[in-house]
Amino acid sequence: MKREIITTADGSKTIHIPEWNEQYHSKHGAIQEARHVFLETGLSHYMGKFPEQKEVAILEMGFGTGLNALLTYYEVAKYNVSFNYVGAEAYPVSLEEASAMEYARQLQDGSAEMIYTKLHNASWEQETKISDNFKLTKRKQRFEDIADSEVFDVIYFDAFGPRVQPTLWTEEIFTKMFNALRPSGVLTTYCAQGAARRAMQTVGFQVERLPGPPGKREMLRATKV
Repeated sequence: MKREIITTADGSKTIHIPEWNEQYHSKHGAIQEARHVFLETGLSHYMGKFPEQKEVAILEMGFGTGLNALLTYYEVAKYNVSFNYVGAEAYPVSLEEASAMEYARQLQDGSAEMIYTKLHNASWEQETKISDNFKLTKRKQRFEDIADSEVFDVIYFDAFGPRVQPTLWTEEIFTKMFNALRPSGVLTTYCAQGAARRAMQTVGFQVERLPGPPGKREMLRATKV
């Protein structure tokens, strides 16, 4: 399927799929969407509830360009924790595509280019030490094949939207997400579709509708209670 690189409203780039008229990140701003949906509403919320926790396991559903992993890497010092980051991706982007995102330049951090390259050069299916406090495991894996049991504290659910991949927003998939989380774990997603929210609730999640990132009125946060 053809993929094109486009610039979003905040100046950061993303990948556009013309056949679906769908992007990997919001066209209103890739970096600001990632920070709002996954870091602020997901990870920061979780750390606020468990400030003494020293190791946090994160599952990203849709590793994609690696933007969420890169931004999360810089949260280590903020919380003084160690992250075990797992990214599931059935169709990995190429290193050439990842480099064209130019996220490191926009983050204006001297180490960002090196870290971003390490994330994408990490071997698949094995744990890679990115730093003393950040371990990454990339899995070439379909959402349907997730079978973890009470392993993760936070899930970044970054699938393509229900319009183009409705099978990824079903009770079957959210049961897998519920099972993968430890008690009190949280899942966040940019999507606020009613059917997705009801599917989450049916499998046992407590679901909140929250203000979305620029360009979206709402988003969802689900907690395993």
